[in-house]
Amino acid sequence: MINDETMLVIAEWVARGFELAGIAAIILGALLAMGRLAMDSLRTKRTEQEEEDSIARFRRMLGRAILTGLELLVAADIILTVAVDPTLESVLVLGLVVIIRTFLSFSLEVEIEGRWPWQKGRERTRDQ
Repeated sequence: MINDETMLVIAEWVARGFELAGIAAIILGALLAMGRLAMDSLRTKRTEQEEEDSIARFRRMLGRAILTGLELLVAADIILTVAVDPTLESVLVLGLVVIIRTFLSFSLEVEIEGRWPWQKGRERTRDQ
């Protein structure tokens, strides 16, 4: 049977893993988005519309990477707060962090989709 101290160590390692995954998701997503933008920019004879589409695609890819990273970072914070340091102060700090990250996620989602979540809008194709 696993004792409490071992469980805390495991929870800390799991949380750190989620934190690393969140950071990696943001970095990898940013690099992929920049690579895609660079590839699009290397094409010759591009129209103004193609240029705008490339920038919009870059912003969507980057926004999705940031959203994914934020979700993983929130998961790490929840694990750390619930399992490792379940004090009232840490729960309040977690609540504030979740509120801020939720606002950021909501803002990024609006930026990516180009509309409020409750509005019916144009359907995006899979590659956009």
